[in-house]
Amino acid sequence: MNKTIILGTAGVILAGGLLWIAATPDEEGMGGHSMTPPDTSEIPQGAPIMQVALPAALGDQVQMGKRAFDSVCADCHGANAAGKNGVAPPLVHKTYEPSHHGDYAFLAAVQNGVRSHHWDFGDMPPIEGLTEADVANVVAYVRALQRENGID
Repeated sequence: MNKTIILGTAGVILAGGLLWIAATPDEEGMGGHSMTPPDTSEIPQGAPIMQVALPAALGDQVQMGKRAFDSVCADCHGANAAGKNGVAPPLVHKTYEPSHHGDYAFLAAVQNGVRSHHWDFGDMPPIEGLTEADVANVVAYVRALQRENGID
């Protein structure tokens, strides 16, 4: 019984802390995150949302991730994860930095889909045909792009 009380109390404290963090505005009023999506109203439908600088060299895992991304993810998320206006967000954006969307979030998104919550592109459906290893490689590619573009 004491364990139940301790676990319940810890859960309440954790939930309260998370609510406090979410309610604490930063300089842009984003509840602890300054990750406001860019205004895409001037970008043509289907055009890239972000300008993405490419790393000079890609390691083996990152190259495998690029191939998987290009064959499965780029149709929606655009070449080099720059996003496609009106279709899907860029993954090379502060919103997807590792401290906000960890590597597991990418796997969960592929396996389960994602309800729209940062961008107004609609929900992402689950994606078939990618193994956990494939997703790990895609994440390595996206993280390499993010680092090259100052997101880490």
